[in-house]
Amino acid sequence: MAKSARSAAKRSNKIQFLHKPTCTTCRKARGLLEKGGVELELRDLGKERLSAGELDELIGDRDYRKFLNFRNELYRRRKMGQNPPARSEAIRLMAAEPNLIRRPVVICGDEIVLGFDEEALKEMAK
Repeated sequence: MAKSARSAAKRSNKIQFLHKPTCTTCRKARGLLEKGGVELELRDLGKERLSAGELDELIGDRDYRKFLNFRNELYRRRKMGQNPPARSEAIRLMAAEPNLIRRPVVICGDEIVLGFDEEALKEMAK
């Protein structure tokens, strides 16, 4: 698909923005996208948690470990960096404890950006 057609396809879809409003990283990413004129469909992960089924679908065939928030207390306490849980256990834990999900999760079509990746977010906003 040509770049202009890809950009038009992106503009026609709202970008889903899964976040925690008090999260500094989320606010920074949201500001960058809104400054670029992007319309966001917001979902507060604290108030509207993702179910295990939604997480499973969202992660798809991607590496589930990238969705884990390495700054989270549970992540550190269980030493998930050195000993990651199985995919099904990780999904169960993220559904039960939304702060374990790396955020924000920014979704546009098949593209997902996790955390604050300035270049990827700017590209998504084009």
